[in-house]
Amino acid sequence: MAELNREAAERLTASRNPADLRDVVAERVLSDEDGLVASARAAHRAQAQWAAMPAPLRGRVAQNVGRLVAENKEALAALITREVGKPYGEALGEVQEVIDTCDFFLGEGRRLYGQTVPSEMPDKQLFTYRKPLGTAVIITAANFPAAVPAWYLVPALLCGNTVVWKPSESAMAVAEALFQLFRAGGVPDDVLRLVHADGETTYAGLEQALEAGLVQKVGFTGSTAAGRKVSELAGRHLQSPCLELGGKNPLVVTDDADLELAVQGAVFSGFATAGQRCTSLGTVIAHRDVYDEFLTRFSAAVEALIVGDPRRDEIFYGPLIGERYLENFLGSLELVRPHQALSGSTSTGRITSDNARKGFVGDPDAGVYAHPTVVAGVKPDDELYRTETFGPLVSVMAYNTFDEAVELANGHGYGLSAAIYTRSARTAFSFRENCTAGMVSVNNSTVGAEAHLPFGGNGLSGNGSRQSGIWVLDQFTSWQSMNWDYAGTLQRAQMDVQDIDADLGFKLS
Repeated sequence: MAELNREAAERLTASRNPADLRDVVAERVLSDEDGLVASARAAHRAQAQWAAMPAPLRGRVAQNVGRLVAENKEALAALITREVGKPYGEALGEVQEVIDTCDFFLGEGRRLYGQTVPSEMPDKQLFTYRKPLGTAVIITAANFPAAVPAWYLVPALLCGNTVVWKPSESAMAVAEALFQLFRAGGVPDDVLRLVHADGETTYAGLEQALEAGLVQKVGFTGSTAAGRKVSELAGRHLQSPCLELGGKNPLVVTDDADLELAVQGAVFSGFATAGQRCTSLGTVIAHRDVYDEFLTRFSAAVEALIVGDPRRDEIFYGPLIGERYLENFLGSLELVRPHQALSGSTSTGRITSDNARKGFVGDPDAGVYAHPTVVAGVKPDDELYRTETFGPLVSVMAYNTFDEAVELANGHGYGLSAAIYTRSARTAFSFRENCTAGMVSVNNSTVGAEAHLPFGGNGLSGNGSRQSGIWVLDQFTSWQSMNWDYAGTLQRAQMDVQDIDADLGFKLS
C-alpha cells in the first residue's frame, strides 16, 4: 500500500492560478497508461448502445448541454479566468463558443444526411449513409480549455461515437466543470470519459488502446512537434487523426490599407490572450511605402495596452498560462538578432516589480506575466520568421511587391490563418487564391472563429482536417453505401448496362 501511495504521490500534479501562483485551483493524481486504456475499453463497450440512440435524440443532448452551459456561463468563465489567466471578457466569449457549438449541432441531429443516388440499371436503388467511427480519444490544450474541447466532443457524440477526453494538466478544473455539464445534459457515464494524464503517459496509453482495437479516431490540439508523433502513431493503424496544430500567422498590410484599422487588427491578433492562440498573429508583412508609419502606430498602440490582473475590466491581456509557457516564451526572445529592433514595452521578458511594465495593474510578482514585444526588421532567413512563439510577440517585416508578400505569407511552412488589409477587392481575392492558409480574413484579425465555419490548417498547422460546422462531421463519420436490387435477377454493374442507340457520325447538311 505504501508503494502505491508513493507512486500516486509521484503522479500528483496541480494547476495554479497564473495570476497568483499561490492559488492552487486543482490538485489531482494523474492516471497511468492503464487508466487511459481502461477508459477506452469502457467507452468502446458503450459505443453500440449510444449509436443506437436516434440521432435527433443525441442532438437533444447537445441542446441540453448548451442550455446548461448558458445557465452556468458566468461561473465557467470565472473558472477559466482563474485557472488559465484569460481576461474575464474573453472567457465569457469562449463559453459562448461552447453554447454556439451546441446550438448548431442540435440541428445536425436531424440533418446527418445521406443521399439517394440513381442507378445505371432498372429496378435498383443506391443509398449512402453516415456511420459513426467508434471510440475517439481527444487530447486538448489549455489555451481554450472549454471551446476547443466542445469543438470535438459535441460533434463526436452527436455522430454516435463515444469519447475519451484527455485535457491539459493546466486546465483540469475547467475540464471537470465542462465534463459535469455534459453529464448533467444526458451523456451517459461511459459514453464520455475524462482522463487526467501527462503527455508521455497519454501517448503510451493511446498506443496500447490502438493496438487493442479500442480506438477508431484520435483528435489532437497542440504543438506541431507533438502532432507529428500523434499522426505517426495513428498512421501505423491506418487512421487519419484530426490535427489542430500551431501557426505562424501572417497579416499583410498593403500600400492602400486603412492603417488605423490594420493597427487595431494587428494588436488584437497578436496580443489578445497574451498571444497564446494557435491563430495569433506571428508576423506583420507591411508594404515598404507604409512600413515606417505602420510600425510607429503599431508600437505606440502596443505600448498603451493595459496588462495585468485578468479579473479587471480594463485589462487587455493577463498572465501566460503557466511557468512552462513563460519558459518557452523566453526561449523565443533568444531568437532576436542584432539587426532587429524591439519596441512595445518598457522592457522585455517576464514582468516583475524589478522589470516593470508601465501601467501594469495588479501584483506582477504574484503571477506569470510577460512584456508585449514588437520585433521590427525581421528577414526571411531569420529563425524568428519560421518559429511559432506562442506568446505576446509579433514580428514586423517589409515587402515590395504583391508576389513577395504572398511568398512571405506562405514561406514559413505553417498554414492556419492569414489576414490582409486592403481596399482593393482584386488584391483581396488574389491573396485568398494564392495563400496556403486554411482560413483567410480580409480587413479583420487572424483570430476569431465562428461555430459554423470550418476551422483548421495545412502544412505545419495540420493535416487538412477541419473542425466546426458541417465539415467536422467528416472527422467523426465514415460513408457507407448500399445498393438494393429488386429486379428479381442478378444485374451486373458495368456489364449488364443497357446501350443507347445513337448515330454519332451524324452531321448537319
